[in-house]
Amino acid sequence: MIINQFYINGEWTAPDRPSWLTLIDPATEKEAGKVALGSESDVAKAVKAARAALPAFSNTAPTERAAMLRRILEIFRARENEFAEAIRQEMGAPITFARSAQVPRGPAHLMEAINVLENFTFEEQHSTTKIVYEPVGVCALITPWNWPINQVVVKFAPAFAAGCTMIVKPSEYSAISARLFAEVIDEAEVPAGVFNLLFGTGENVGVPLCTHPDVDAVSFTGSTRAGVEVARNAAPTVKRVSQELGGKTANLILKGADLQTSVRKGVAACFANSGQSCAAPTRMLVPSDVLEEVCQIAKDAADNLRVGDPRDEATDLGPVVNAAQFERIQRLIGQAEDEGARVVTGGAGRPPHLESGYYVRPTIFTDVTSDMAIAQTEVFGPVLCIMPYSSEEEAIEIANSTEYGLSAHIQSPDAERARQIAGRLVAGSIHLNYPAPDYGAPFGGRKRSGNGREWGEFGLREYLEVKSIIGCPAIAV
Repeated sequence: MIINQFYINGEWTAPDRPSWLTLIDPATEKEAGKVALGSESDVAKAVKAARAALPAFSNTAPTERAAMLRRILEIFRARENEFAEAIRQEMGAPITFARSAQVPRGPAHLMEAINVLENFTFEEQHSTTKIVYEPVGVCALITPWNWPINQVVVKFAPAFAAGCTMIVKPSEYSAISARLFAEVIDEAEVPAGVFNLLFGTGENVGVPLCTHPDVDAVSFTGSTRAGVEVARNAAPTVKRVSQELGGKTANLILKGADLQTSVRKGVAACFANSGQSCAAPTRMLVPSDVLEEVCQIAKDAADNLRVGDPRDEATDLGPVVNAAQFERIQRLIGQAEDEGARVVTGGAGRPPHLESGYYVRPTIFTDVTSDMAIAQTEVFGPVLCIMPYSSEEEAIEIANSTEYGLSAHIQSPDAERARQIAGRLVAGSIHLNYPAPDYGAPFGGRKRSGNGREWGEFGLREYLEVKSIIGCPAIAV
């Protein structure tokens, strides 16, 4: 596939001075296509279009924006199989996982945005002051490759609902699914300039977006390192910046929890999407007296995962996204062994039945201490650390011992005890006993996991400014 156009001002547009990225199928290491990457001049065109579209779009009625979102939702659902195939090809997601987990996030966030929009009050009366919520303006939405549709839609939907216009810069590694989403927007006849799509590197497109004086806000999802640069580049123009960054999620299995259920679900949650999730529970904290039992259960769960061809509907884990990510994971696995961590299963190299592709062996370590790199670094691959604790106080200390604070899990039959411990964990989201997703729950991090919140009403509020009209008494009805 050759992707040689951007979507700017409602039209498919060739980039001014494109450079080219070769897309590699991570399952085969063979060329899958090329994508044109843009530059500062393309950013200027997209921002100009978004700025021109803002006055009219920001004044549309919420009911009108909700109706447009419903059209987008309908068209998206009609093309779900295309999205699943795109995600399989560009990041190696198993086709079954793409259909059941990756793609459904798009409609889920669209539906949640519609529900929020239809029930949100954009004006409130406080004594003689009217509080008005207005769109923040032109937004740069910068998204990663690991949950490509989830990450685009979770930003697009609330920004659109708020009445903002936007420029989306997805990862160049997820260009196929991003282009499909732009096709949905085009088919839905969204007004020209409201949604603009550019491909490019952080240096050539991301930086110009963050520094452009006509961009009012930046929403970024990616690594903490890149997030620091986004904030630094946005600072001179005093933009609003919200960021969802790295994670090193702890999964606290408390005394009394059912080990078979808690451990097996924990392994599955850690290794889903080949471990390429910022909120993956990569540190399993367990009572020291059951450590060996937990290791055996975890090993059995990991060894029964089927790693292989993403086209096979029986495959559980596909490859990681690219060669650089594969090599990074291999280095971290080797470093963990060098530092004294014990391999329970897996280890360096590909699974023995696979000779090519960026496949990583599902790997579990124990004898891991908090000062080891494997306990502090976001691996972004199918690697789990099992860490023992002697008391709940120690478990809380271990859980809070990283620079991250995105999420945490707690497994316990004592719901009240779990809630008490949740109150002491420094994380934006705490999951008790593997609950179902709540798309209305605010999602975001603390410490170096970022700032701001996405999902539901809190996601909408990230794209709204608050205006006070003082001396405005309520009108009697």
